[in-house]
Amino acid sequence: MEKSFIDLIKDAGIIGAGGAGFPTHVKLNAKVKTVIVNGAECEPLLKVDQQLMDKKADEILYALDKVVDETESETGIIALKGKYKKAIDSLNLKIKDYPKLQIFILENFYPAGDEQVLVYEVTKKIVPEGGIPLNVGVIVINVETLLNVYNAINSIPVTEKYLTITGEVRNPITVKVPIGISIEEAIEIAGGSSIKDFCVIDGGPMMGKIVEDIQGPIKKNTKGLIVLEKDHKIVQSKIKSIQSTIRDARIACCQCSLCTEVCPRHLLGHKIEPSKIMRIASYGKTCSTEISPTNTFLCSECALCEQACIMGLQPWKLNRFFKGELSKNGIRNPHNSTPEKADEFRRYRKFPVERLKQRLDINKYNSDSLLEEKEYDFQKVTILRSQHIGAKAEPIVKVGDKVQKGDLIGEISDGKLGAKIHASIDGIIKEITDESIVIVK
Repeated sequence: MEKSFIDLIKDAGIIGAGGAGFPTHVKLNAKVKTVIVNGAECEPLLKVDQQLMDKKADEILYALDKVVDETESETGIIALKGKYKKAIDSLNLKIKDYPKLQIFILENFYPAGDEQVLVYEVTKKIVPEGGIPLNVGVIVINVETLLNVYNAINSIPVTEKYLTITGEVRNPITVKVPIGISIEEAIEIAGGSSIKDFCVIDGGPMMGKIVEDIQGPIKKNTKGLIVLEKDHKIVQSKIKSIQSTIRDARIACCQCSLCTEVCPRHLLGHKIEPSKIMRIASYGKTCSTEISPTNTFLCSECALCEQACIMGLQPWKLNRFFKGELSKNGIRNPHNSTPEKADEFRRYRKFPVERLKQRLDINKYNSDSLLEEKEYDFQKVTILRSQHIGAKAEPIVKVGDKVQKGDLIGEISDGKLGAKIHASIDGIIKEITDESIVIVK
């Protein structure tokens, strides 16, 4: 019997190729009015999505058209920045063959790729507080995720990952690599680090995380690796302790409210005011009848507030701390209002990416990082059993088994949210642990 569209996606093990990694077969199992492709790629230095939209326009448009049909959508919209001229030209050459598809041009601001911001930019609909685009009849899907959907239609599972490798490397590049190679091996593809004492960020400079161990594996949702000096301001911001953040907030916050004025979710009308949360550090309360610690659940942790702060403070990190503490105590987000309208000054408060790059001191790393699809021969991969939101994949192989690239090695348990995992190289199962499955040539 022919498999359904959703089953093909599920069997391919597709998750969101960026961000938290939500299983795509669950996301697309819905009926909506609009499907939006998130081509904003608003994090500076990352190039993956814009290059894929240029080089893989045929596949992306075909897959989007299929998603639109399967979700019974009225339209599919590829939202990307006007500066991605090659991608726009490539998409425009093909899009005329797809009557339900169109292109939407975004301004060059951060965070245009935040899905709630993106939904408003494209549709002028405001996603409710603590909500998701589905609440307003929209599905947002990542560019590379869509490419993986195309492959799934052709019964090809997710075994490879596109990522940008940049910063203090000898040859900044965007490459396709097997899932499960080490971060160190990926950096070597870019010629290795150009400095001896370095730190690696997994993701973009704003929301990416510090890599604790470069022997750790590449995952399905790894978008980029940025190599920086350990004393770079981005690294220092990310490793700053919450104790230091609270101390500095108490000492230096002057309540200028600039953090609130640029907050993307606040500008959509959500009840999040970072400047008032900062008062807790000094006074133990927000001094407000409208804002309490639970409002921190509405923070997206985009970290833009830090770049707007004249004192270099970190409201986003304080918000993250409160969210964590509240959750530990069994408190969930109680805020779910839908704003009637966005802030009337929102269009004047969008934060330009060029200014952001200057603040972050990363202009010198802004290379083309051209896409290369060379095949590499790796001797070992470590496939994490959990690369996604939900339960770990359950091994269906045992140590000593021979596998080929694309073979299923981890299943989803019945009734659980999760994603299947597959062998990314030919080889033998060397080790199975609670965290991963290791394959060697």
